[in-house]
Amino acid sequence: MKIAFQMDPIDAVDINADSSFRLAEEAQARGHELYFYLPDDLAYVGGRIVANVQKMEVRRVQGDHVTLGPRAETDLAEMDVIWLRQDPPFDMGYITTTHLLDRLKGETLVVNDPFWVRNCPEKLLILEFPQLIPQTTIARSLDQLRAFKEKHGDIIIKPLYGNGGAGVFRLGEQDRNLTSLHELFSAQNREPLIAQQFLPDVSKGDKRVILVDGEPVGAINRVPQKGEVRSNMHVGGRPEKVELTPRDIEICDTIGPLLRERGQVFVGIDVIGDYLTEINVTSPTGIQELERFDGTNVAAKIWEAIEGRLAG
Repeated sequence: MKIAFQMDPIDAVDINADSSFRLAEEAQARGHELYFYLPDDLAYVGGRIVANVQKMEVRRVQGDHVTLGPRAETDLAEMDVIWLRQDPPFDMGYITTTHLLDRLKGETLVVNDPFWVRNCPEKLLILEFPQLIPQTTIARSLDQLRAFKEKHGDIIIKPLYGNGGAGVFRLGEQDRNLTSLHELFSAQNREPLIAQQFLPDVSKGDKRVILVDGEPVGAINRVPQKGEVRSNMHVGGRPEKVELTPRDIEICDTIGPLLRERGQVFVGIDVIGDYLTEINVTSPTGIQELERFDGTNVAAKIWEAIEGRLAG
């Protein structure tokens, strides 16, 4: 197959952690032909969706992990698979790429399905499953946020479209910084905030469960540094080996059919204690850590699912 990766600069990735690199490496091992382009290279031209793509070869050699050919404007309908893999922020630039890639439906398989990536932001998709999530509010209004804090006391507040642990704050029962934080966020953008009841179990870790075509394939635990409530690996969270619990499987069984129906082949959900907190569909991570911990080749499972979709 001819496979294109729409992602951030691949020459800058950490080859021992980046999921896109591992997906490319596995595809190459399976004999597929790889191409690369940046989101800014995507365009609509004369009824076609095109990009300035470069043929790509990857290797697991630190500092020499990729070779890219010359750029050439290419009709993306010539590709068999396109990976939508640039990192958030999930802003209007990101959303526009999903609209453009949507136009390839019926010609090229885009993973994850861009229509549903656009309509399933990670912190909003959880609202489909109120029985699985902690007490949550999404609001722009300071009065609404203040009422939520008065009711639940110890809360987490964060940008609705943030990522990587950026802008996440814990406001304890005696904390009086909600108004100041609201002013700070309001000065930056016009988006609502999401507030959730603080879950003390986060001290034991924030579990990242990987689902492939709606089925759980394993998990890693991300443990926050001492004195930190954020467990994201971007901000120093430590990955640990962990097993799926009956509650994790119950959560996956509940959300899996919807993810599969909406073409979300590679998904990473976040679970703290017994609660689902996010469903990550834009650019999930964690497959290399999982492979190191328990030997599960998640990349191979993802490609098997994609090949199955194309064959079907």
